[in-house]
Amino acid sequence: MANQTVSGTLFKKMVTNGAVNLKNNHKEIDHLNVFPVPDGDTGTNMQMTMMAGIKEVNSLDSQSIVDISKILSRGLLMGARGNSGVILSQFFRGVYSEIAKIDNGSATVQEFIQALVGGYQMAYRAVMDPVEGTILTVVRESAEKVLRESSKLNSVEEVLKLYLEQANETLIRTPELLPVLKEAGVVDSGGAGFIKIIEGWVMALEGQMLNESEASFQPTKKEHYHGAENLGAVDIKFGFCTEFIVKLHKPEKFNENFMKDPLSQMGDSLVVVTDDDLLKVHVHTNQPGVALTLAQKYGDLQTIKIENMRIQHSNIMENADTPLHQEENQLKMPKKPKAKFGIIAVASGTGIQDAFKELGVDLIIDGGQTMNPSTESFVKAIESLNCDHIIILPNNKNIILSAEQTLDLCPDRSIRVLKTKSIAQGYSSLMAFDPTQELDENFESMTEIVSNMRSGEVTYAVRDTELNGVSIKNGDFIGITKGEIKLSTPSRLNTALGLLDDMVDMDREIITIFYGNDADEDELDNIVAHAKKLNPDIEVETIEGKQDIYTYIFAVE
Repeated sequence: MANQTVSGTLFKKMVTNGAVNLKNNHKEIDHLNVFPVPDGDTGTNMQMTMMAGIKEVNSLDSQSIVDISKILSRGLLMGARGNSGVILSQFFRGVYSEIAKIDNGSATVQEFIQALVGGYQMAYRAVMDPVEGTILTVVRESAEKVLRESSKLNSVEEVLKLYLEQANETLIRTPELLPVLKEAGVVDSGGAGFIKIIEGWVMALEGQMLNESEASFQPTKKEHYHGAENLGAVDIKFGFCTEFIVKLHKPEKFNENFMKDPLSQMGDSLVVVTDDDLLKVHVHTNQPGVALTLAQKYGDLQTIKIENMRIQHSNIMENADTPLHQEENQLKMPKKPKAKFGIIAVASGTGIQDAFKELGVDLIIDGGQTMNPSTESFVKAIESLNCDHIIILPNNKNIILSAEQTLDLCPDRSIRVLKTKSIAQGYSSLMAFDPTQELDENFESMTEIVSNMRSGEVTYAVRDTELNGVSIKNGDFIGITKGEIKLSTPSRLNTALGLLDDMVDMDREIITIFYGNDADEDELDNIVAHAKKLNPDIEVETIEGKQDIYTYIFAVE
């Protein structure tokens, strides 16, 4: 029997089935990904976005389509990944904006059509420079089709079958609208992923509920399904896919242009959306740290994801000549014996993370100053370690409290949280770790190192201010040690040298310098020479930390 309305219960089944259908086929969508950057993750990002929303929906005990679409919209925004994921979240936000006008818990056929129209309109508004031939075109033309034919549509099934039919027709035309798709021999990946969602909706209406399965994809000679490898080497202008969510300090005074205007000058694929007190940003840029710092002017960072798209595309090209699916080794690896110690550290920057691993850290939680991991992250890390005792290095004063919550949440585990407030402190503390000693002896030795060493960072200021007698101007470089800004100058080199003047004396023996992504080789040489000038006997070690935000991190022992 055809459905004349969409109840909350039916809508939940539809969106769940759509999410599962996308998840089961997301590798096929990944293979199509060439725009805006051929990094092979559109399907993965879209399914992770959808599953984040479904998780919230499944936790809601309500049969109202208004309630369900509201929590779905919020969950998708919080879990949105990648350009396609953010656009997808905005489609559902637009759906909710129309459904919210309904007086009861179900939507009529005409109300549901208007919700689909609201979805495409919201998606377009969210994108700084909408590009035709993408998911945007698919959602727009499909909604416009059912809107034109609305007087002839008498059931939800008729609406969605026509909607899906138009979506497939539009998808096939995307290579004609976007030259890079035609060059690669593919249809738009975001549009293809969206169609998987709608297919799941239709199947739910027909009573065919899907189960999650292992996603697989074998490339065929089917037209439009060749893959990103057909493009060959690609010059990716803006290399870092940067996403973050900010909880705004004053949402009523915030204007999206505060972020759109500056970010549009330093990147592309820009999507900026707000939802109550939350700001979600997606941008491709070469300066992710600058984007994050800009966001901090308006609120507190909640989540961050930064991915190097040049590396992602390079991996696609390297794997282009190898089978996508190989038989897995059926031999089980021997279970790793239980260790005496397990060390967990919070760090960002692949070079810094590698340095920590070399000193014996078992598990790294990606995070730091602008990306504070949750207590749940620590709990999962603890549960994954097979050891008698665990030492946690938060490496940031704002993360210590979250780490300490594990003492109550994991009462059956032997845990110590070393109150390291910086990467430098965490790194130096590892020098004192001795796996042959007992837990308390190690904890005391590591704590003593932290108490006696000096740590410092060089970064940039984002506003004019004055702190502790130091006059700071927006764009100047600041030197931080002991948790305080010691100096601020227009020159990064002078700031670094002045910071070393405060930190290095004749009693110090070792200085470790982690240099970040924006460091200059000649500048680093000058810094090393200055440290030697301050103390000719000091041993200087430089490590390519590859971190953002802090150009230099100093650990002086």
